[in-house]
Amino acid sequence: MSANNDGGEVKFETVKELDDEKFRRLAGVKRTTFEKMVLILEQSDKSKKIHGGRKNKLSIQNMLLMTLEYIREYRTYFHISQSYGVSESTAYKTVRWIEDTLIKHPDFALPGRKALLKSDVEYDVVLIDATETPIERPKKSKSTFIPGRRKSGGAIKGRIILN
Repeated sequence: MSANNDGGEVKFETVKELDDEKFRRLAGVKRTTFEKMVLILEQSDKSKKIHGGRKNKLSIQNMLLMTLEYIREYRTYFHISQSYGVSESTAYKTVRWIEDTLIKHPDFALPGRKALLKSDVEYDVVLIDATETPIERPKKSKSTFIPGRRKSGGAIKGRIILN
């Protein structure tokens, strides 16, 4: 997939030719889900621009593909924007608009916290943060060293939260 400076329209044109399995591997969603998302976004875009507005530089399909790449691959807005031939701020605004639009739609809305608490399903949640982050400290010379009790080994240990 090569970048294209005229809006990156080659991206979706290339991707849509993939078979269903490769499409899902690339986009992270099934083709039918992708098409459903496109319909929702097209409706939202039409209602947003009912009183006029600037034409999108990217097609809805490429905007959605860009958002899915951002979410799935942890790429920066700068890298995404370079791949699609748009500015970094356009990439940011596009991803935010698509996320907000899909979250508000009932087909893609997740149940709220209250709905989860009211359900009969009991959740056992174990959250483990197993990262260890070293803390940089200035080097100590013998002249500035004051003898005393040493505390931890100078690292923040992982935390386990049980609910």
